[in-house]
Amino acid sequence: MSFLDQEYREIITKAVIGKGRKFTQDTNTISPSHRPSSILGCWVINHLYNANKKGDDTVEINGSYDVNVWYSYNDNTKTEVVTERVKYCDHVKLSVKDDQTLNDDFEVFAKVIQQPNCLECKISSNDHKILVETEREFLVEVIGETKVCVKVDPKGYVGEDDDWDFDLSDDEFDEINPDFLAKNEEE
Repeated sequence: MSFLDQEYREIITKAVIGKGRKFTQDTNTISPSHRPSSILGCWVINHLYNANKKGDDTVEINGSYDVNVWYSYNDNTKTEVVTERVKYCDHVKLSVKDDQTLNDDFEVFAKVIQQPNCLECKISSNDHKILVETEREFLVEVIGETKVCVKVDPKGYVGEDDDWDFDLSDDEFDEINPDFLAKNEEE
C-alpha cells in the first residue's frame, strides 16, 4: 500500500519549531565620581535587544540598558545621578525543538516577559562603588518551515456553496416589520 493509497497528505507550513525561556539576575558595578553616602534611588531604562539563533538549540540575545543611580555624597550634603550603560548576552536554550525542519531559513522572536529592573542597589563595603542587582526574563520562539502529515477522511463531508439556502420563505418575509426603522427614528 503506497503513501497516497492510505489517504495521507503532507503539508509544508511555517510553524514554531523551537521555544525557550530564560530568567537572569545580574549584579552590575557602577562607578560614581564621588564616594557615596547613601542611595536615594535607582532606575533601569532604555532597554534594547536583538535575538539570533546560534547552533541547533540556542538563541542568543544581545542587549543593553541604562542604570541610573541617584545618590548623596559629602556626608549627605550633595546629590548626583550617575548613569552607566550595561551590556549583556543571554543564551536561551530551546526546551521545545522540532528536528524535522526543511531548511535553515529561520525567524527568531524574543519577547520580554520581565523588563530589566532593579532588585537592590547598595554601596559596596570595600570601596566607593555602587552594586546594582537587576533581573530580566525572555521568551523566545523560532519559526521555520516544517512538514505536517494529515490523514484525509475519504468519507468526509465536502460542502458546496449551493447547499446553503439564504432565501427568505414567505412566512419569514411576512414577519418583517416594514415600520421598524421609522419607529426607531421617532423615539
